Amino acid sequence: MGMSASQARFLCLTARKNNVEFEGQQINQQRTSLSNESGSYYSELCNMVVPTPPSIDDYTKVSYTFDDGALTNTITSMIAKGGNEYSISYIQQWQDDYSIVSASTSVVSRKEVGGDYEYRIGSAQLRKMDGTFAGNIGTEDIQNMDEEAFKNFQNSDAIKNDKYLNTLTQSQFVDLIEQESYYKSMLNEKNGTGEDYYVRYVKDSQTGGYTPFFYKSSDIESEANYEDDNLSGSLPCYTIGSSTKTKEVLNQKGIVEKDSTGRYLSITLFDKDDEDKPGITYNLTTNTLTDEEAYNDAMNKYAYEQHQYNQKVQDINSKIEIVQQQDKSLELKLKQLDTEENAINTEMEAVKKVVSKNVDNTFKTFNA
Repeated sequence: MGMSASQARFLCLTARKNNVEFEGQQINQQRTSLSNESGSYYSELCNMVVPTPPSIDDYTKVSYTFDDGALTNTITSMIAKGGNEYSISYIQQWQDDYSIVSASTSVVSRKEVGGDYEYRIGSAQLRKMDGTFAGNIGTEDIQNMDEEAFKNFQNSDAIKNDKYLNTLTQSQFVDLIEQESYYKSMLNEKNGTGEDYYVRYVKDSQTGGYTPFFYKSSDIESEANYEDDNLSGSLPCYTIGSSTKTKEVLNQKGIVEKDSTGRYLSITLFDKDDEDKPGITYNLTTNTLTDEEAYNDAMNKYAYEQHQYNQKVQDINSKIEIVQQQDKSLELKLKQLDTEENAINTEMEAVKKVVSKNVDNTFKTFNA
């Protein structure tokens, strides 16, 4: 290789070496950027809050109850007043077997008769509880009927076709008006209204007695509730049944007895109107109550948060894996560049020797 060719080759190798070094610098910068990105992901993982499952203890509380005849009393607060005296509040609970309760409704239809509507469930006509019967006959009218007049009254279509009314005696008709007046007051107390009601009586196949079912007049008579004279939806229906009643008693003076562990054993309550009267002592029953609904809600929330957490961790790990793959690819390129640079360096050393030899030969020629 001649002098000129050697020098040209050396210059070419130098340029190539500079280019390789520049590519290496760029790869190192990319790897540094990937390292920072990976560090950011790891930092995000470390700073994530791991969801904690709810403890059943957080939704469990101890309550104390005592029985007073048919009443079950649950203590809601006991405020110490000094000594063994407490201001005690509690909830009384009992079962009322004669109260207004909701019932399943039935399909109501209507038919226009003489300008007015009759309302029926199947073949049974609903009757308005207005204190009268067929032909607006009231309590005094029935009381003043003689035997023949009452029979005629019983044989009227409105009474004869009613399977319940046609079983009643004269005195029972009078009592029924009073009874239905009481029903009406119970219904309005429950619903917070002051309106009239329709009623029908249904025979109980087991007892043989009749059970009343009530509908609000405003619901039954509303034009908006009908389509082609048939009820287009369900209406609230009520009957007589059993329901749980409660009453809160506040700030009653009492004395509480505890055992050595602090658990309450008994309670002595004094008359609220006359606290000098001897108190009545009741044994206390300890109950551990768990709010299952609240606990289940908390567990559902935990399960959702845990799912979100796992999804987030999986997403970050996927990103880290991509960064690692990119870094490995860059590392491989860097090794290739290192190999290429070593080869260039080796060749440059060889070219240097050729150039040096050519220089030496040139000087020897001129010195000869």
